[in-house]
Amino acid sequence: MIVKTSPPNSRPFEDSDRTNYNNGDQPYIAEIVPDDHTPALVVKSPRLLAAQQQRALTTAQSELETIRYNPVEIVAHYRQRPLQVLQRIFAVLRPTLSFVFGLWWDSKRGIVVKNDHRRAVQLKELLTKLGPAYIKIGQALSTRPDLVPPVYLEELARLQDQLPAFPNEIAYQFIEEELGAPPDEIYGELSRAPIAAASLGQVYKGKLKTGEEVAVKVQRPDLKERITIDLYILRGIAGWAQKNFKRIRSDLVGILDELGDRIFEEMDYIHEGENAERFFQLYGHIKDIYVPKIYWEYTNRRVLTMEWINGTKLTQTAEINAQGINARYLIEVGVQCSLRQLLEHGFFHADPHPGNLLATPDGKLAYLDFGMMSEIQPPQRYGLIEAIVHVVNRDFEGLAKDYVKLDFLAPDTDLTPIIPAFANVFADAQGASVADLNIKSITDELSALMYEYPFRVPPYYALIIRSLVTLEGIAIYIDPNFKVLSEAYPYVAKRLLTDPAPQLRISLRDLLFKDGKFRWNRLENLLRNARSNEDYDLNLVVNQGVDFLASERGAFIRDKLVDELVNGLNALGKNVLHNFTYLLRERVGLTAVNETPAASIEQQQTLEHIKRISSILRETRGFDPAQLAPQIAQLLFNPDVQRLGQQITNRLVQKAVTKLIRDLLAGEEINQNVGHKLEQPARLSLPARV
Repeated sequence: MIVKTSPPNSRPFEDSDRTNYNNGDQPYIAEIVPDDHTPALVVKSPRLLAAQQQRALTTAQSELETIRYNPVEIVAHYRQRPLQVLQRIFAVLRPTLSFVFGLWWDSKRGIVVKNDHRRAVQLKELLTKLGPAYIKIGQALSTRPDLVPPVYLEELARLQDQLPAFPNEIAYQFIEEELGAPPDEIYGELSRAPIAAASLGQVYKGKLKTGEEVAVKVQRPDLKERITIDLYILRGIAGWAQKNFKRIRSDLVGILDELGDRIFEEMDYIHEGENAERFFQLYGHIKDIYVPKIYWEYTNRRVLTMEWINGTKLTQTAEINAQGINARYLIEVGVQCSLRQLLEHGFFHADPHPGNLLATPDGKLAYLDFGMMSEIQPPQRYGLIEAIVHVVNRDFEGLAKDYVKLDFLAPDTDLTPIIPAFANVFADAQGASVADLNIKSITDELSALMYEYPFRVPPYYALIIRSLVTLEGIAIYIDPNFKVLSEAYPYVAKRLLTDPAPQLRISLRDLLFKDGKFRWNRLENLLRNARSNEDYDLNLVVNQGVDFLASERGAFIRDKLVDELVNGLNALGKNVLHNFTYLLRERVGLTAVNETPAASIEQQQTLEHIKRISSILRETRGFDPAQLAPQIAQLLFNPDVQRLGQQITNRLVQKAVTKLIRDLLAGEEINQNVGHKLEQPARLSLPARV
């Protein structure tokens, strides 16, 4: 929401700015406040100090006064005001129907509507007039170049931060009411006009008395009332549609309630500040991610003061490239951050439109506007990773069961007809080719599937898809060939190899084994993709892999893997012996020595896989023989590792003994047969009786 678009010059407050306030004749107090490393002289009025002290004392009480979305109370409120509701319905329908009729009439006259700039401007103005709820819809559409024509995209993008501003007098009044003093007593400078205005508030650029540049966000007036009535009407329509259309199985009311919860949280700037700090704690350490600081001393319900970020919208690629910054790289950073949000910690930014994602001059991706955040619980997080694995594995029965666990299908649903339907949707998603798909195409295909079969869309899913589809829209805008899933798979591979969660260990087993047979090519693909991830730690994989294989949970993989390693070592031994006997016969001339057969084709393939995996590991970031040597020495003294080594040794000995016994028995059988033939006396033919 905070953007650098050549904002008006900031300046110190002047007397004309104080005309609406009675500051009195109280003297100002000088206070030394530490600012990071350097002390600064701050001048504060007694009124501001008193207000801040009072707010500090009432923090616990203010928590009880948090604005929360309560659909039951909203329904009870507006049922007693039918006239107000009807007025709002007509206020929405009249301009909407007029716009739709205009589009229809233009098409009849042969006008290409999708290229009509005049209609694009009208759509933007219509959504602006209808209010915040409809502006949110326009903001979501502004990130979809695959859905919306370019002319409309350009206009809808203005809904992100170029909406009509409300008067400064109201903004200044809110600042005084929320912070306890006029703006000139709080800020050293403030821009003459808002530098950005969005659906829920507008932003001024300013400076604190200590000199830090800040963004001051002030909420729009009458915001709660305008959003509440629209949510009430839309919720009523959703409930009526669910009741009367059997084809609609999704919880539309629940989805709207989820959206209502998020919007009401977004109207509480204290909650937004807490979200920003939590976001920083979870994701601020990621390379090239930047999260602005919140100034709590100057923040309350309707006013938020945060660090000013100089930056450029991600969709302004020409400006970004002119600064020598790679916009595509920043999108890759955003995708990796989103994956951690959705699949690792579950706390995610639900509104990543271009106005909230900036490229900073030093090449970082800055996140802004933390009002609309949401959470996804661990079962859903692991369920999504399992679903990705089952798509890659072409295990559509497993995928159908994932949808039951994710609450898209009821537990008693007959999955028999759904499994082949999934196979049709993901017909081309085999191995790495799944990366060629995009989220939008998958969503469209699944939407058609959900219409035909008894799927329901759980409320938590709507905001996840909104976040992913919005991010993908920005990515496609920057690079039409960008594939989000292709960028995501290295992270998923890393999680499968390093996450000790039982669900993911089962997914790893399902990926690596089919019909009890180990699939080396899948392990190669996992290792090759995982090493592309910035956070991939080879040492961690080695340590966790050994711990898991030596544990009871890893018994199945351990037993199969030991068999495969034994086969590989057996193949290596056969090849060595084959080459040695060949040299003796062909080069030395000892023809009495029988040439030992080489490894079978299957054994040879296993050996080649092991060689390639060894090569992948050597080329992986973090592979250093000097560092691995002491680690290997330490591992050798690990009791679990010793047991694992004993298993491999025992298996090798068993195979060797079995082969020896088989050879001995075979040799004895041959000798017996030969001896029997030699010792058997020749039958004499007696003369016939006369």
